[in-house]
Amino acid sequence: MRDRRATYGLIGSFTAVPGKRDDLVDYLLRAAGLMRANPKCLLYLVATTGQADDVSVTEIWTDEAAHDASLREPGVPQLIAEARPVIAGVPGQTRLAVQGGKGLDL
Repeated sequence: MRDRRATYGLIGSFTAVPGKRDDLVDYLLRAAGLMRANPKCLLYLVATTGQADDVSVTEIWTDEAAHDASLREPGVPQLIAEARPVIAGVPGQTRLAVQGGKGLDL
C-alpha cells in the first residue's frame, strides 16, 4: 500500500476568454492525453461548471515533484504556450494532501 502522505493533489480553476471555454477544455484534454503515459499521474480530470467560462482540473500525483516534473515533459511546455491565448485568468489553485477514498488505490 502506498504511503498516503506521499500522494499530492491539485485542483486548478481556469477562466477562459469569453466564448473560448470549449477551446480551453480541448487543450486541457490534450494535456490529460499526454499524462496517460506518466505512471506518476494517478488522475487528471477536466470539468466545466455552471459558469460559462469556468474550467476546473483535478490532478492526483504520487508526489509534488512528479507533478512539477510533468510540466517539463515533451510537448507540455508547447501545449501550455498554445493554450495561453484562451486563458483569461487562473483564479485559484488548491493543493491537496490526498488521504484516500473511492477511485484511487491508496
